[in-house]
Amino acid sequence: MNEVIRKLPDLPEGYNELNDLLIKKIMKQNIKIFVLDDDPTGVQTVNNIPVLTVWDEESIRSAFLEKANLIYILTNSRGLKAKDAEHINSVIAERICNISLETGKAFKIISRSDSTLRGHYPLETETIRRVIEEKTDIRFDGEIIIPFFKEGGRYTVNDIHLVEDNGRLIPAGETEFAKDAAFGYENSDLKLWVEEKTLGKYKSDDVISISLDMIRNQGYDEIAKALLGAEKFQKIIVNAFDYMDIVIFTMGLMLAEEQGKNFLFRTAASFVKVRGGIKDKELLTKDELIKHNNKGGLVIVGSYVEKTTNQLYAAMELEYLKTVEVSVNKVISGEMQNEISRVSAIVENEIANGNTVLVYTSRNLVKVSQKISEENLEVSVKVSSALVDIVKSLNTAPSFIIAKGGITSSDIGTKGLGVKRALVAGQIKSGIPVWITDENSKFPEIPYIIFPGNVGNNQTLKEIIAELTT
Repeated sequence: MNEVIRKLPDLPEGYNELNDLLIKKIMKQNIKIFVLDDDPTGVQTVNNIPVLTVWDEESIRSAFLEKANLIYILTNSRGLKAKDAEHINSVIAERICNISLETGKAFKIISRSDSTLRGHYPLETETIRRVIEEKTDIRFDGEIIIPFFKEGGRYTVNDIHLVEDNGRLIPAGETEFAKDAAFGYENSDLKLWVEEKTLGKYKSDDVISISLDMIRNQGYDEIAKALLGAEKFQKIIVNAFDYMDIVIFTMGLMLAEEQGKNFLFRTAASFVKVRGGIKDKELLTKDELIKHNNKGGLVIVGSYVEKTTNQLYAAMELEYLKTVEVSVNKVISGEMQNEISRVSAIVENEIANGNTVLVYTSRNLVKVSQKISEENLEVSVKVSSALVDIVKSLNTAPSFIIAKGGITSSDIGTKGLGVKRALVAGQIKSGIPVWITDENSKFPEIPYIIFPGNVGNNQTLKEIIAELTT
C-alpha cells in the first residue's frame, strides 16, 4: 500500500478550507438529493440524516419538505431479483418526479451501491434515467461512477479499483467479492468493468476517466471541462484515494452542472457524504447510545463473506457472550419453523436475563447452482427471513441490536423491527452506521447497528460488542 501511495501525485493542502467552501456552495442550492440505497449500509458516512424504508407518495412528499437537503430511501434492491429491483427503482423515480413537478422543488438522485462493485448495475441507473427522462425535461449527459469508500479501504487509482486487505491493495476483480454468487465480475479496471457489465453497450474506450493527475494537479476547472464533453449518458469514472480528491472533483462537477450538464450517479458512500455537504462527526459511544435499558443486547450475523466469518470467530472469544447457531440446512428444508422456535426461545431468555446473545447462521453457504444466478440469491433471502422471524418473536426489547450483512440488516430493520423512518445518528466505528429506530417500530428508539459484511478488520465486531456491554 505504501508503494502505491508513494507513486501518487501530491495531495493538495487546504482540505478543511475547500470542504467548508463546498458545503457553503451546496447549502445555497435549493435541491433535494435522494439517495436510493440498495442496502442499509450506505448510510455509513453520514449523520443526522433521515432514512426512509417506505416510498409511498406521502412519505416522498414529506421528504421534499424535510429540512435536511439529503434523504436516504432504502430499497434493499441488492437482495432482490432483477425485475423487482427494476420495479422499485421505477416506482420511486416516478414518484419523485411527480412530486417535484407538483411542488416545484428540484432534485437529484444518487444510486448508492457497493464499494466492491456488487449490485444490479447497470439496471438500476438505466431504469432511473428512463423514468426521469420520460417524466421531465431532464436529459442526462453522463453517468458518474465513484466506488471510492475510504472508510472501508476502497480506492481507485489509474482506473483500477482496489480493495485494502491487511495493508495490501488488491484489485477488486481478484477479491472474494468479485466471485459473488449473484453479482460476480472479472475486471478491476473500471473502464473494462463498465463494458463487461453493460454487455458491450458502452465500450471501455468511450469511458471518460477523471484521473488523480487531473484532480490533484489540474484542478476543478479542468474537471469541469472534461465533464462538459460528456454526452448520451456517457460513463465517467472518478479516481480517488482521499476525501480531498472527491471534494475537488465535486467542485468541478458543480461547475459543469451550473453550465447545464446533467448527471446520474452510481457511487459508494463517500461521495454521498461530500455531495450532501455532511460534516464530520466523532464516533458514537455507549453513553450516547444506550440509556435506561439493562437488558442484554442482540447480535445477528448473516453475511457469509470471509471477512464476516473471521469477525464472527473473534467475537465468539468473548466468554460472557451467549452464542446460538442457526442451521441453514434446516432453514431451507422442512424444519425451518422448528429451528426458528428453538433459537427464539434461547434468545428471549438470555436477553430478558441481561445477557447479550450472538445469533449466527452456520458457515456452510448453500449454493443451489454453481453458476451466478438468482437462485443463489433466493437462498440468502430465505435464511434472512428466518432471522427476521426470530426478531419478530421477541417480547423483550434488547439494549441494542447489531446486524451483520447487507440483506440481513435490511430485513431485520424493515421486516423484523418494522422501521419506516429512522435517524442516522452517525457511526460507531468507521464505516459502521447506527440507526435510532422510530417511535412506531417494534422496539422504539433503540440503537440499531448496521454492520456491512465487507467492512472492518477481524477484531471490529468483537470490539463493538465489548464496548457496548462493558
